Amino acid sequence: MNQEFKKTTFRDDYTFYNSPESIRRFPFPFWEDKYMYSVNIEPHVKGPAGSVYEFPIDINEHYVSEMADRAIVLKEDPLRCQALPHMMLAQWDFLELLMTSMARDYPQWFSLTTEGDHWHWINKPLGIDQKFTFGDPSTLPQEPMEYIGRQCQGDFSIQDQRDGQLWMDAGIITTQADWSLDFDVGMNFMEWHGPVPLAHDMKVFDRALKFLLNLQLGQPVRRLNWTMTINPRLDTSPENFHKWGSDRTTVTPENVGDKVHLRVELQALFRLPRSNAILFSIRGYLIKLRELVTVPKWGRRLPRVLGSLPMELIDYKGITRYRDTTLEWLAKYDDGQPTSPGGGPD
Repeated sequence: MNQEFKKTTFRDDYTFYNSPESIRRFPFPFWEDKYMYSVNIEPHVKGPAGSVYEFPIDINEHYVSEMADRAIVLKEDPLRCQALPHMMLAQWDFLELLMTSMARDYPQWFSLTTEGDHWHWINKPLGIDQKFTFGDPSTLPQEPMEYIGRQCQGDFSIQDQRDGQLWMDAGIITTQADWSLDFDVGMNFMEWHGPVPLAHDMKVFDRALKFLLNLQLGQPVRRLNWTMTINPRLDTSPENFHKWGSDRTTVTPENVGDKVHLRVELQALFRLPRSNAILFSIRGYLIKLRELVTVPKWGRRLPRVLGSLPMELIDYKGITRYRDTTLEWLAKYDDGQPTSPGGGPD
């Protein structure tokens, strides 16, 4: 993997772009020429070298830029990071999982040395060198979840398990696709999934909850989710809808290839050892359509998927205003040839 970190922006002048290598490793979410909600959970095991599945935590060329954007969001809105008081043990679980994973899998960038409760963490890309006492939040500049959450790509929520339910009782969420941590914190699994259409009637969430309540330590799982967004903006939160909502009206036949982005979330769930909570990581990836169609298979498949979506999903994912324009632009990349199974580029 390219070890140089790009310095690009996800707001204002929008200089974000993907290298050819980053395009090839993009987690394209459509395994066939149509799409419908499903549990679609699989073991979060080691994948091919260089893929987004190679390691439990994926660090890529956008690491430094994404961490800079997270710092901006948290400065403007500290409520994007919240933890209820009983979640402190889970915060330390979270910190341990990220630090150990990042230091093990990316030793060229991160280092963790432990002697009992005395830990020494080094983050070379961000210039951080921190000694602290594990279990003592006063030895860190922020609480454990915020401290390490500011240093890892993706959003994270921590679910407390009790009374046969999962409760979203902590999270650091700055790149969400139109949902609010401040609104959802303290809700249970069924409550925060309430707005999703069709899936409740299909009992998707009933099956998912039953599965997750039995998630085992050391056996994480993953799934892909997707939406579309205008401009490479990471922060598409309800709190900032006034900044990005009108972007949906700006798509034209001339700019659709550069403005419209497929936004994919690699969602992974880990059972945490001390607290028995579940960590939900939401690792987001963006790709503009002009980049996506450089992979012929994806250029064929995406218009077929978008053209077959039920109206409920079109509305829920917020693509109603620009779907037809997008389909017209994509049409020239679908030559009618069959596509191979799976989401890979070949």
